[in-house]
Formats: sequence, structure tokens, C-alpha cells
Amino acid sequence: MRTRTAAATAAAAVAALGMTTVAGAPAQAQNPNNSKKMTKAVTVENVHDHLENLQAIADANDGNRGAGTPGYEASAEYVEETLQDAGYETERQEFTFTYEEVNTTSLTEVSPEAREVENAPMSYSQPTPAGGVTGELAAPATATGCDAGAYAGADLTGQIALVSRGDCSFAAKAVAAGEAGAGAVLVYNNTTGALNGTLGGLEPTSAPASGLTQAEGQSLLEKMAAGPVTMTFVLDKTLEERETFNVTAETETGRDDNVVMLGAHLDSIGDGPGINDNGSGTAGILETAVQLGKVNKLNNKVRFAFWGAEELGLLGSDHYVADLQENDPDELDNIATYLNFDMIGSPNYVIGVYDADESTYEAPVEVPAGSVATESVLTDYFDGSDQPWVDTAFSGRSDYSAFINAGVPASGLFTGADGTKTAEEAEVFGGTAGITYDPNYHTPQDDLSNIDTTALGIMSDAIAHSAITLGQSTKDINGKTSRGKSGIPGPTVPVAPEGVDAA
Repeated sequence: MRTRTAAATAAAAVAALGMTTVAGAPAQAQNPNNSKKMTKAVTVENVHDHLENLQAIADANDGNRGAGTPGYEASAEYVEETLQDAGYETERQEFTFTYEEVNTTSLTEVSPEAREVENAPMSYSQPTPAGGVTGELAAPATATGCDAGAYAGADLTGQIALVSRGDCSFAAKAVAAGEAGAGAVLVYNNTTGALNGTLGGLEPTSAPASGLTQAEGQSLLEKMAAGPVTMTFVLDKTLEERETFNVTAETETGRDDNVVMLGAHLDSIGDGPGINDNGSGTAGILETAVQLGKVNKLNNKVRFAFWGAEELGLLGSDHYVADLQENDPDELDNIATYLNFDMIGSPNYVIGVYDADESTYEAPVEVPAGSVATESVLTDYFDGSDQPWVDTAFSGRSDYSAFINAGVPASGLFTGADGTKTAEEAEVFGGTAGITYDPNYHTPQDDLSNIDTTALGIMSDAIAHSAITLGQSTKDINGKTSRGKSGIPGPTVPVAPEGVDAA
């Protein structure tokens, strides 16, 4: 169901927080109808103002903006008011989801050493029984523990499985451990940094699951080689059905049968403000929308999507695409391409572009035709401004997943999360090699103080460029040109398969 939110409600919420708004920002050039004008109009100062407002919202709402919470509602109202003030009509698309809140969690090594161990319970993990689970650690024959074969028929009843990240989803690991009888499963990282995972949905047969650092996992394995290691894992949590929603808006002008979509998830994790993940992407496309609304005429409609419940398994974008597939497949076909912006202000950043042409990383998913041309809009922009960039895996790890699964071309930008910065990347972009791109990823420390404004400015300009460029033409992506003066669509130009010379 779609509903509209009254501007007055949002205005009252923003006023109550004493926030700054784009109305107080310096006046920008009118009709920014090309890349040079648009990138000038989308200023990092205005993007940062949006982040200040999202931080204020989190501060006023128990420190978070998670799906199904007052902080998310206030974030959405702020986005809606900003868009409405810029002349857009906003829509909400509601859906239900499983709300979860961790009440109590702990991981304790009982023997051979008595100590508390840092852990990060996975989203959608089953809770432990009252009092927790106590048992000896057991490692599968295959370290990643992806299926029953990894346990070679062993019965882990009364034990806790210890497995490595990699080769399969966290859900697969939790199900395999549960079916082997384990009372819980601990997944240690295969790189530096904390492991904050999600099972992507409730799995009734899965073992309660939590993440450990690589160093902690290796330490426990060394202890297990010397003798039994006993641990207690406690996870008490609330699981209940709640409602949340996506927010969308689109330009008034442009072809409605050749829509360009830009998206970012609006929700944070449940225990942090989520200012980089993903207030940054939200702020970048929000300010781009404000400035794009000043363009007198676009050839293609540009639609902006602010996704709900991404942190709980890409639920908002999945719902959006599934709804179109079921109820309006023609509208899905009208989406020329989708660009995703999830984390664009990481403190130890790289300038990453989704590697649709697989020039660096083989994609673990099918790459829809048109994605390479979408990537080129971003990489050509960086090349034209002498901005270094690197490929980031076209993995479907964020809200473009449902689009590419439906055959919609996609690309996007990413400044890094829990991956580790290489020495080569540090030489190009600065920062510190050997630590993660965002040490605050999925923690309460993901706040305004840790945003890198250089990265934020570079990426915001690229978002602005992609919006105006594709709003005027998607010819290289799907061969479609603009409408003529009569309103009749222009001719469709045949497009050669990607990687094939059209001449």
C-alpha cells in the first residue's frame, strides 16, 4: 500500500529538533542542466548538513535510526519534507518485517581461561535458551562449515561450533551447525576487523549465531589444539512483526517509460546512528534530488528511493522489486538502470565503483546487460576529472541485489566497509593500510565525527553527474533516446552486446 505523508508533520518534527535545512544554504544556480552545473550545485556543505540532521535525529531517538523505530520515522519525515520543499511528491511503500532487538548478550570463556569475549550477534539469529548455551568448542573438518558434509556426520549436541567466514552465507553456516546438533555457532572473520553479519532472515533450524574477530578465532583454535575449550553464549532478544516503509520520489519531467533510479538505504543498524552506513548515501542522493528538481527539462524521469530495512536483509528494495514483478511488470521494464550508493564517507576511504565489467573481480552474480555502460558513466567521470578510483566487487551485497536479479542494469559507488585497506590503496588515496575502510562499521561509533568530507564530496559530485547525465540520455545503456517535441518517443538505437564492437 502506498500512502503520502503530510509536509506539516515532517516540518514539525524537524523544527522540534532545531535542525538546519537546505533552505538556509547558499543559493545555487538555477537550471543546473549539465554535469558541470550540477556538480557545482551539489555542495559537500549541503550534503553534510543533511548528515547533521540525521545525527540529530539519532541523538533524539535512543541513538539509532533503525527500521521500525521512531528514529527511522523521523529520518523519513526529514527526507520527505526536504523533497517536498524542493517540489517533489513523495510516496511511502509499506511492508512488514521481523523486528529484532538484542536485550542481553554475552560470550564467556569458562575454561581453560575465565574471561569475557567480544562478540557480535548476527541479525536474524535465533535466541539462546534462557541462561544461554554452555559447551565445548568444536571445529568442523572443513573450516568454513557450510554444510552437513563439513561435519562428517559428527554429533555436536552439547557443543558450540567454531567456523570461519567464507565460501557460503552466514545462514548456511548457522543451519549446518544447527542440523549437526550444535547449541550455537561462532563465526570468526577471515580478515581484520569485527564481524557483524546477518542471516538474511529467520532460519528455524539454525543455531544461534554470533561473529568474532579473526584474531579471536585463531586464538580459540590454538587453545583447542591444546585441549578442550568451554564457552557460554547468551543471546536474549525480542523478535516481533512490525511495519516499515520505503520512501520514493521522482522528477516531474522526463520519459516515464525510461526511468533512471538512484537509491540508498535510509535505516541504520539497531544500536548506532548509521551516519556513514548509510546516512552518507542518503544525504548524497537527497541533495542531488534537491538540485535536480531545479532543472527545467529532463529527457528521462529520475526516481529516488530511500530503502527501509536494508540492515535486516535488503528487505525494502527486495519488496519494491517483488511488488513490481507481481503487480506491474511493465513498470519494472521501464527502469533503464539503477545506481546504488551505500557508504560514501568512510574515514579510511577508497573511491570504489561496482565492477560490472569484471575487470578486477569476477562477479558471483549474473551481471545484467547495460551494467557495464552504467559503470562507465561513473568511471568516465572520474577519469575525466583525474580522480583515481578502484573497482569494488559487483557482489549484490547491497540494495542493487533485487534489481540485478530482475535483469535491471546497475552500478554504484562505495568507499568501503569491513574490508582491509591495502598498501597500494593507501598510496593512492591516503589513509592507513592494514586496517578496515570504516573501523566504525556497524557500531555505535558510526557517527558524524567519523565522516571523511573529502570522500563525501568526491562521491556526491559523482552522484550529481550520474543523475543529470542519465536523466538526459541512457542511449549507451539501452539505446533509448529522448522524446521528440511532439511527445512521441524517439527512435531506439540497437545496442551491441557488451564487449562486442558495434562497428
